[in-house]
Amino acid sequence: MKTAQIDLLLEMKKRTSEKRATQNETILQQHSRDESYHTPVSPDVVVYPSSTEEISSIMSFANEHGIPVVPFGAGSSLEGHCIPVKGGISLNFQEMNQVLEVRPEDFLVKVQPGVTRTQLNLALKKYGLFFPVDPGADATIGGMAATNASGTTSVKYGIMRDQVRNLKVVLADGKVINTGGLAAKSSAGYHLTGMFVGSEGTLGVFSEITLKVYGIPEAILAARCTFDSVQSAVEAAASVLGSGTGIARMELVDERSIVQVNKNSDTSYTEAPTLFLEFQGNPASVPYEATLTKELLESFGGLEWVEEHDSLARAKLWEARHHLAYAFKHGYPGKSMMFTDVCLPLSELSGAIVYAREVMDTVGVPGAVLGHVGDGNFHAILMYDQNDLQEREKADKVNAEIVNYALQKGGTCTGEHGIGIGKAKYLAEEHADTLPIMSGIKKQLDPNNILNPGKIIL
Repeated sequence: MKTAQIDLLLEMKKRTSEKRATQNETILQQHSRDESYHTPVSPDVVVYPSSTEEISSIMSFANEHGIPVVPFGAGSSLEGHCIPVKGGISLNFQEMNQVLEVRPEDFLVKVQPGVTRTQLNLALKKYGLFFPVDPGADATIGGMAATNASGTTSVKYGIMRDQVRNLKVVLADGKVINTGGLAAKSSAGYHLTGMFVGSEGTLGVFSEITLKVYGIPEAILAARCTFDSVQSAVEAAASVLGSGTGIARMELVDERSIVQVNKNSDTSYTEAPTLFLEFQGNPASVPYEATLTKELLESFGGLEWVEEHDSLARAKLWEARHHLAYAFKHGYPGKSMMFTDVCLPLSELSGAIVYAREVMDTVGVPGAVLGHVGDGNFHAILMYDQNDLQEREKADKVNAEIVNYALQKGGTCTGEHGIGIGKAKYLAEEHADTLPIMSGIKKQLDPNNILNPGKIIL
């Protein structure tokens, strides 16, 4: 153990109550990676702050001494956001996991960054409220805000940036600011809340987050509908969006994904391109909208329509969708997974998905195409042997082809996973005109480049 590391450990223990800092090798390794395929790098020390004041003290010291600081939530990110590529301090928020205030009359809740999505919804349930953003993993709210997460419900409720009303942020020098307020809208000055959401820990550290929440729907109905091709399914999904029905979730799962779902989730779904759907509302509107949607999908080639009214059956359906990545991991033992995402205008989505499938087959990379077709976002799961340079190069090629196609059609290199490490090389192409402005903001807020260095702005 290096002397510098020992000194850093002692300093971090001084700045946290109960001396919540460690250099235990197992814990360092746990904080060296996320769910992505990127190379792990261990921090020098892991610190568990319990308050805004402790974060401020840590940041002030780190800024003075040029020590990198990387926030760490649940470690469920997919582009290496929480990998401390320059070493330094990993800030773990498991001690800051309190729901601080529920304001049911305002449909607002204030939480600490370590609160998880499931934990939040359990706390809200007694008020008849819920938080809708559902990325699949039981991520922390801080991490979801940092990456501007979305997920299966974004077609109805929007993405993380749409839900955040205020952030308490500790800046690089330890100063504490609030970016917004409690009002539903404001025309006062620049929208700093929107800027910090999605900043991936490169502009500041969140210590409190105020969120918009919603009333729990009276009635929920899930359904799935098969098609003879991915293109037909995507075109049908676009027609549903134009129909004005109250669709809450609409997910595309291709044939190869259904094969893995059936193997992993003990289901017997028809192995064909499938739309998973969910309707939310009152007991009168939900069956009516489901019937309209069924008829519309059938007019676009929909084949088998199956409804799930029981809550357990609905949960099984969405669990199968959310656990799809793990289904592929289990189905390809010894293989690594590259899980990429892009987002396009809806008019370009079917072409992009068909192209992605063609590239995967041509290059010879096994995997699947799936996604949130309701908002133009789709994912590609690419399976490869990390120890085989040729297989890694093939996966990288497919990833690049998918991203470049999206950019050429007016889309983005990432709809929800974020830039992190893996997409940084595409940011200049997508935002050539504004990247210097982003770099200027980063330099202004973090002149010593201690906040998650090596991410977004290289």
